[in-house]
Amino acid sequence: MKEEKNYNKRTEKDYGFWRKLFYRAFVIFVVVPVSKLMYNLKIEGKENVPKSSRIIYAANHVSYLDPPFVSYAVWKYVAYMAKQELFQDKAKKLLFFLVHTLGAFAVNREKPEIATFKTVKAVFNTPWSLGIFPQGGIRKEPEISNIHKGFVIFAKKFQADIVPVGICGFTGYAKKLFEKNMTVKVGKPISYTLEEDEIIKEWARQICEMTGFENKIEEKEKELVHNS
Repeated sequence: MKEEKNYNKRTEKDYGFWRKLFYRAFVIFVVVPVSKLMYNLKIEGKENVPKSSRIIYAANHVSYLDPPFVSYAVWKYVAYMAKQELFQDKAKKLLFFLVHTLGAFAVNREKPEIATFKTVKAVFNTPWSLGIFPQGGIRKEPEISNIHKGFVIFAKKFQADIVPVGICGFTGYAKKLFEKNMTVKVGKPISYTLEEDEIIKEWARQICEMTGFENKIEEKEKELVHNS
């Protein structure tokens, strides 16, 4: 039986010249035209993008468009952590090809493996940054809740600041020109030196401020204080 390929394992060589070339060409010739012509995409907060590549870009997750739109907004090479199901569902061949070829790597959200940490280390040894969606999968509810702490763990272990990115105005996939209006907002960097809970609360606060989503994290904290 053929052994299944481990898609959560990447090395520095996987983020070399040819992948950077394909990545940049894809953003310029596919993402930019689609975002402008189909979604009237606006970008705010470009001045908040750090010069360093040792950064974790952490966004809310509303659609499959989020990774390319974040890449366009920050204009950096970003390797995204993606759920392993995207690599296992070979029926979606185009999505699998793009996710894999653009530098993403698989992660088991229930039980992260050592290979994942090694891959993140490899990413930070290159000019690439790391892209994470702290809520996990795509969320349809306009709220921020159930945040996975993985992005904070990576930030502290690899001493990488976190930049919140708000995906705003998604109401469905566009089927014709200029049908939708979206905005991607880049927030202010959050220092990895803060306490874990403080990082999570600040990320949620900035995302909710940018998107207008309901902050369930803040509500839960107020409720706990009230009941104590």
